[in-house]
Amino acid sequence: MPELVRPGQQASPERVRRPRVLVFDVNETLSDMSPLADRFEEFGAPGHLATSWFAGLLRDGFALAVTGRSQPFSRIGEESLRILLGGVALRVGLDDAVAHVMAGFGELRVHEDVPDGVRALAGLGIRLVTLSNGAAGIAHRLLAEAGVRDEVEQVLSVEAAGVWKPAPAAYAYALERCSVDPQDAMLVAVHPWDTDGAARAGLGSAWVNRTGGAFPGYFTTPDLEATSLLDLAEQLR
Repeated sequence: MPELVRPGQQASPERVRRPRVLVFDVNETLSDMSPLADRFEEFGAPGHLATSWFAGLLRDGFALAVTGRSQPFSRIGEESLRILLGGVALRVGLDDAVAHVMAGFGELRVHEDVPDGVRALAGLGIRLVTLSNGAAGIAHRLLAEAGVRDEVEQVLSVEAAGVWKPAPAAYAYALERCSVDPQDAMLVAVHPWDTDGAARAGLGSAWVNRTGGAFPGYFTTPDLEATSLLDLAEQLR
């Protein structure tokens, strides 16, 4: 495994070996999910509930993974929305509100740094794949509309792995599909729980810190910290 670099430090090629494959998380790492708050407000719910809902959605997916079970992202999302919005005064029916939020995933766009960052990373000769806890179709559309689908070798979902990240089997599924050993792959994500899970599965890890936040000390320190995908490309150059 590469030598660890503390968040905020610049890595050098001597300290972190360039991976053969970069495995990108999708939700929030590539996609800008902030517009979902507007969707909540459009039917009368507070926008901040979008953040609470997504955090709860992940929690429940993780809880299933701990017991070796899995459910599709869409099912957990829809049912948890019904529970969350059940006590909220809405301007539309509950079914319509749930459908409106879930449809929002089909209209999300990537963060501004993603198109140029993906092209820069592909230009280094690194193979690029995605691994999402969500549906592969969402990632396909997201990348295609950003004009970088052709730069990504495979669009993978944990639905085929049978368990959500950060369970080790989810990362193992991606490694198997790419025919690489863990030490030759690096997970790229904005979520510390995801970079930690990848590190514990033997992969390298890159934390994308667009907001300047602090990395939790109870997780495995990522190999790299980058402010954007372009910054990550520069560090791996």
